[in-house]
Amino acid sequence: MDAFRALGNESLLSGFSGPGRWDPFRRPLDSIQPWHFRLLAAVMLVVTSLSLAENLAVILVTFKFKQLRQPVNYVIVNLSVADFLVSLTGGTISFLANLKGYFYMGYWACVLEGFAVTFFGIVALWSLALLAFERYIVICRPLGNMRLKGKHAALGIAFVWTFSFIWTIPPTMGWSSYTTSKIGTTCEPNWYSGAYTDHTYIIAFFTTCFIVPLLVILVSYGKLMQKLRKVSDTQCRLGTTRKPERQVTRMVVVMIIAFLICWMPYAAFSILVTAYPSIELDPRLAAIPAFFSKTATVYNPIIYVFMNKQVLLSHDISIIL
Repeated sequence: MDAFRALGNESLLSGFSGPGRWDPFRRPLDSIQPWHFRLLAAVMLVVTSLSLAENLAVILVTFKFKQLRQPVNYVIVNLSVADFLVSLTGGTISFLANLKGYFYMGYWACVLEGFAVTFFGIVALWSLALLAFERYIVICRPLGNMRLKGKHAALGIAFVWTFSFIWTIPPTMGWSSYTTSKIGTTCEPNWYSGAYTDHTYIIAFFTTCFIVPLLVILVSYGKLMQKLRKVSDTQCRLGTTRKPERQVTRMVVVMIIAFLICWMPYAAFSILVTAYPSIELDPRLAAIPAFFSKTATVYNPIIYVFMNKQVLLSHDISIIL
């Protein structure tokens, strides 16, 4: 066990050079003031608390009211479960580590946190893509009159969890690794390695876990908007209102912008440091994208549940198509 720990520590420390190499498991980074860590801890406490409360409320309310347990809502509940687990693992551990100023829980806790946050985060991200695709199926009806049933939603959710596991488990088995961030209080995939095998993993991971779901979201909502525009034109000829179409359009725009705001900085940062692993970045600046992506766990319940009235309008429109 000690040998494995030593090997893991060496892998994690390989990205930090200097005469007296900094060990993120033993002490804080000297260049960071203690109050900066306390500020990050306070931010994570607020984000984690809001996320846990919101997502737990979504889960409990859905299970309490039978009328909400519909196939179209299964993916929303799955999204809340994933976001809840991201905050429970990553948010809590990040808060505790920032209180100390370093990842005092050790190497294996780092691997566990890196895997858990990445796994649940990708489940949440792919859940957003699945939600967009299911709304496209329900409203645009590319498969004819086939209705979305519980088994279809369950198969989609099973795919999301399986696919996410397949792409987040390799770093625990030798294809790349999970390492501490530049600031040393969170753990993530090893973007900083210059090794060829690590680069191949990052490229594959970025493609399958960001580019593909983003394309699914854009194409699905694009097709959905085309369909709603046709319905709106028909309603105009009949002298009816365009309000539902405008509301759904606003909702879709909010969904896409929120997705890009939460994930694009992290994606851009990961590609930057993968392409230029020797780049020198201020650890505080390098920490911003990862912390920012965690705020998605707060936005998602607000957008996909508490603002869901407009989305339900699009479901009503599908009935008259």
